[in-house]
Amino acid sequence: MKGIVANSDDVQVRAKRLRKGKVLEVRVHPDDLGKVIGRNGRTAKALRTVIGSLAGGRYVRVDLLDLHEVR
Repeated sequence: MKGIVANSDDVQVRAKRLRKGKVLEVRVHPDDLGKVIGRNGRTAKALRTVIGSLAGGRYVRVDLLDLHEVR
């Protein structure tokens, strides 16, 4: 992830547990959010595909967020 963003020091990844699996919150600088999502969401979709295949059948959701977004 840090290779495609300009503000690599601002990248944060957190895992949260849900009843049915996990959520990975990937937070990036607001200027880099478009790069991480990619044109027509291609980069985000590829990231979700890789994470899903690594999860081995378990439920994992990947959320891409602005660094300053409150949840």
